Amino acid sequence: MERRQFLAGAAATAAAAMSTHASRVEGASAVRAAKKFTCAYAPHFGMFRNLAGDDPVSQLEFAAEQGFTAWEDNGMAGRPVEEQERIARAMSRLSMRMGVFVCNMSTAWNHSFCRADKNLREQFLAECRNAVEVAKRVNATWMTVVPGRLDERLHPELQLANAIEQLRMAAEIFEPHGLVMVLEPLNPFRDHPGQLLARSTQAYAICKGVNSPACKILFDMYHQQITEGNLIPNIDACWDEIGYFQIGDNPGRREPTTGEINYRNIFKHIHERGYNGILGMEHGNSRAGAEGEQAVIDAYRWCDDF
Repeated sequence: MERRQFLAGAAATAAAAMSTHASRVEGASAVRAAKKFTCAYAPHFGMFRNLAGDDPVSQLEFAAEQGFTAWEDNGMAGRPVEEQERIARAMSRLSMRMGVFVCNMSTAWNHSFCRADKNLREQFLAECRNAVEVAKRVNATWMTVVPGRLDERLHPELQLANAIEQLRMAAEIFEPHGLVMVLEPLNPFRDHPGQLLARSTQAYAICKGVNSPACKILFDMYHQQITEGNLIPNIDACWDEIGYFQIGDNPGRREPTTGEINYRNIFKHIHERGYNGILGMEHGNSRAGAEGEQAVIDAYRWCDDF
């Protein structure tokens, strides 16, 4: 089936979706839900604002109607408790799984892992303890950890050892609750120069060093395409330490089918290997408005048809 067959009617479908969604009251749908996706792709707030409206619960309901079974929200930890609880109730009602939120917003962009700095270490561990409470509130299992900046004046092996030691302390916080921090390598060439963690193989070595079910890899395919390419072989090489995937095509960090990554093959490969976790849609929309939002849905429908 050709992708253009999916996209040809995007504008008309978007208008129809907006009309039917507007007729729905919270808690019940006036239209039959679309077929659920094979994989647990997870949109985020704002991705379907034009089709679903500004209210977070309305966006969740719209996504569920379109066949999505998961959701992620990087900024969940910064939301008021009442809003977290409202979102959690809606997701429970809609049988949607919660994906990642960012654990360490304040320590992700400084030398917080590469050095044995007691103050920065305690700051990070405090974020981990707070993440436990957020995760309980919103029924989350995974939280993103970005292991800070590298120190060009310190031997790489020492930085690696310091990071492993600190992450072992964090694992002791998460393990009793069955929670998992997922370490995200970030590309240094386009978006995040100077970060300690850039490659999936680095993340793999760290996870082996931490040696805990509470410490796994967040394999963001956008970042890893830029940093190292060779996506399917690298996924296979790191498979036993991967806890979560994120999506974004390259160049542009937009929805699948807009760039060079063959997401249809990758999703098929991951699914056939038995992955039943969440794949976070951490990307923007290639086109504006309701038509662009429908194009995102259509792109995932095409890639999910395997």
